[in-house]
Amino acid sequence: MTRRTSRAGTARQARPDSSSTSSPTEAAAARPVAELAGLRRRLASMLYESMLLLGVLALTFLVPYLILGAVASFTPPGWLLWLHVFAVLGVYFVWFWQRGGQTLAMQTWRLKIVDASDGRIAGRGRSWLRYALAWPSVLLGGFGLLWALVDRDRQFLHDRLAGTCIVLLAAAPKH
Repeated sequence: MTRRTSRAGTARQARPDSSSTSSPTEAAAARPVAELAGLRRRLASMLYESMLLLGVLALTFLVPYLILGAVASFTPPGWLLWLHVFAVLGVYFVWFWQRGGQTLAMQTWRLKIVDASDGRIAGRGRSWLRYALAWPSVLLGGFGLLWALVDRDRQFLHDRLAGTCIVLLAAAPKH
């Protein structure tokens, strides 16, 4: 993989048929080259995503606990609240990544998460791994994000560890 391009294709690409007579190098050469997304575009997408997540958390976290507190005068312990946030956001991200490799913000910025090894949409396990690794990557002073400044492909640390990468999709043709 080079800094700006990757052999990772898109989810539409089919894996070479194992029964075909083409060699692995011919199959790799037939895959389209995908451009890795730039750091500024990924950070802008993260900022936009954080605004969208305010609505998601308001609906799935704030409203239920306000009702629970008002009706039952009950406040769950802090660890349970954090576990709930972790689970809600995990379901949000993994569900979108499984549906097409993109969250709403990623669609706006034409970004897509793919498996770094074959360019397909990352599997459920890899998506959950990426999500879990993103928490310390962001919360430990943004170390995992700053990692992109020294990474040879400008990838975030959680992408590097999870075996994923974020590619830039081609612009839609204008009519």
